[in-house]
Amino acid sequence: MIRILIHFTFAALLLTGVAVAQDVSIRSDHPDEYVVIRGDTLWDISGRFLDKPWQWPAIWHANPQIENPHLIYPGDVISLVYIDGVPQLRLRRGGTDTVRLSPTVRVTDREAVSAVPFKSIEPFVRNLHVVSPAEFEGLPYIVSNQEQRHNATFTDRTYARGLDAQVGEEVVIARLTNIYDSIGKDGEIRRVNPKEHWRQVLNVWDRQEDTFNTVSPWNRRPKNPVGYELLQVSVARVAQAGEISVLDIIRDRTEVKPGDFILTSKDPGYPSAFYPKAMDTVPEGLRVLATSGQKSGVGIYQIVSINGGSNQGVEPGHVFSAFRPGVKVDDRVGYRWGSFSKESEVRLPEIYDGLVMVFRTFEDISYGLVMSGSRVVGEFDVLRHPDERM
Repeated sequence: MIRILIHFTFAALLLTGVAVAQDVSIRSDHPDEYVVIRGDTLWDISGRFLDKPWQWPAIWHANPQIENPHLIYPGDVISLVYIDGVPQLRLRRGGTDTVRLSPTVRVTDREAVSAVPFKSIEPFVRNLHVVSPAEFEGLPYIVSNQEQRHNATFTDRTYARGLDAQVGEEVVIARLTNIYDSIGKDGEIRRVNPKEHWRQVLNVWDRQEDTFNTVSPWNRRPKNPVGYELLQVSVARVAQAGEISVLDIIRDRTEVKPGDFILTSKDPGYPSAFYPKAMDTVPEGLRVLATSGQKSGVGIYQIVSINGGSNQGVEPGHVFSAFRPGVKVDDRVGYRWGSFSKESEVRLPEIYDGLVMVFRTFEDISYGLVMSGSRVVGEFDVLRHPDERM
């Protein structure tokens, strides 16, 4: 099978004028030239030339004479030049002719330089799905595995209920990992532990029928769900269609369990192209919902989820500054010295944590990668325009 090429195209801003390029902040200590080495990313390279790496589309241009945009490889030389007073980044490949740089990057066997560390986001790009409550309610699910095993793996058979598919059709088996629920009067979105809310499917022995029956002993659901996060665990092929379909597991990332859900589309719908940019106006209340693994926060090249998506105008490539909210503390010092005129409770100021770039968006949820920062980005961090930094 031909390997699927996942590429991140940082397209030129075709309508960007001279005024925009002149507004780009060039680092005072930028090198005249930089030789690309293995392990570089386009974000890192741009940071060598620009104070704000997300501004690079303004000075990187596609060469209209080149049908296919260039890939950037270790050994290529990138230089900053000024044309009529306007800065431009250019690429010299292998000591040959100089061409205008078009920073398109594909993850291929040739190991071209990636725009961001693809391995850091690959599971979230290839295997992550966020479905709406209406979609989730209608999803078919695994009712039992071969010989009623708790786990099934590659070459095993499993059984699905509610699946409308033809024999030979391939489907994705996915597991519910998180639920995003809108809570409170203001509709604040929170991540919910699915173990507390999702419909559990159990196999119970029916003595009269001499078989296993599927029952739902409880049906705990979030009150106002916004989206259901599902992570692909396996791919199966329909061997027999019917009310209960028989599936052959043909690829797996982990074991299939009763209660896993089935998606008929194998394409999670991730964008094939994006470039970093700032929103004109950041939605009020945009913040980090959750971090990948660490409650205390995550650092560079780690993942966060955000409480905004396409419905709020958030797109792949949008860059935000993350700020740790200031907490309220008691002013015990003022009280101790008798300064009763002062407020006994004060709120500490917000603290800048780092930059986050969005790489996947759904209707009301997005996923971003921490690109820089001297502190960890944590849950409840407030997201603002990337120009806002302290």
